[in-house]
Amino acid sequence: MSTRGVVHVHSSPTAVCPHVEWAVSGVLGTRVTLQWSAQPAVPGQLRAEFSWTGPVGSGGALAGALRAWPMLRFEVTEEPSTGVDGQRFCHVPGLGLWTGRMSANGDVLLGEDQLRTIIADGPASMLASRISDALGEAWDAELEACRFAGDGAPVTWLHQVG
Repeated sequence: MSTRGVVHVHSSPTAVCPHVEWAVSGVLGTRVTLQWSAQPAVPGQLRAEFSWTGPVGSGGALAGALRAWPMLRFEVTEEPSTGVDGQRFCHVPGLGLWTGRMSANGDVLLGEDQLRTIIADGPASMLASRISDALGEAWDAELEACRFAGDGAPVTWLHQVG
């Protein structure tokens, strides 16, 4: 079964860009060349985005491969497929990797076991903070400037990959 998604490399040092392409190519099993452009929100760094198609679970594999460079800011999404929820992975230096299940409209889904754990893990005064972490709010806040800085940037569409 295959699915599709999008990778947004929001910021990468120039020297790391070829490594990003090699990592993505290795996961998708085909050569990937990205169109890099300046990232105005992080001067001196570059950004790229592209759509991918591959086996279910490729989003996690892509995020795992990109995580090898802790200085990257990136997001990887995987659309839902039959019997499998969608997912979003976000990485920000200093925060690390966040992952969440996604609904069809892009909302983060928190399952009942996840909510039970959040409620049980510590004092009630920290409940809002734990829910915020589960929703990835800190990652969204850090990535927002980079997202807007990418408006109008070129997109590479990959179809029939994998």
